[in-house]
Amino acid sequence: MARQYGALWNHNIHFHRVVLEAIPDAAISALDVGTGNGLLARDLRERLPDVTAVDVDATTLAAAQEAHSGIDWVVADAMTYDFGRTFDVVASVATMHHFDDLERALGRLKELTAPGGILVVVGLARATTPADYAWGLLGAVQHQRYSRTRNFWQHTAPTKWPPPHSYTEVRECAARVLPGARWQRFALWRYCLTWRQPPLTLGE
Repeated sequence: MARQYGALWNHNIHFHRVVLEAIPDAAISALDVGTGNGLLARDLRERLPDVTAVDVDATTLAAAQEAHSGIDWVVADAMTYDFGRTFDVVASVATMHHFDDLERALGRLKELTAPGGILVVVGLARATTPADYAWGLLGAVQHQRYSRTRNFWQHTAPTKWPPPHSYTEVRECAARVLPGARWQRFALWRYCLTWRQPPLTLGE
């Protein structure tokens, strides 16, 4: 499989490990929502045989398709596209802040997660509390260290700033839509939501 980007580093690539470590042992399929340059889809494909990557930006997706093989690339809005299936792993890195309706977006990703599957959202949000600003300061220090010692690469996918939701709003929304979801806060201006879809029971 093509490794054009090699061992490049940026804030999003840094957290691919969070998604990869959450993959259930029995997982076969994965969906990368808002795949951008396709690096997470590439990493998922190295672990799983069935990977679909979706993004609305046709230009960026075309470049990703050229660089990485063995992935089903879909140019579409994940909110409305009919995949005709669910996935053992649904992942989204730095995409949720592109959706104004966070509750609807999380609900859609929940629908796409297969019974017994895992949903992992790594996102960024707006700082509003003293703790948020403290995390931001730590992130600034970490960014300076990593950007000097690693092969920093700026992605070419479309960006959106500032995020429409605060960290508090994201956490409260997740509690409503994804009951029992695990919330983690990281430096480098990121949070993570991990939620497991309940497995089917007999008779369902």
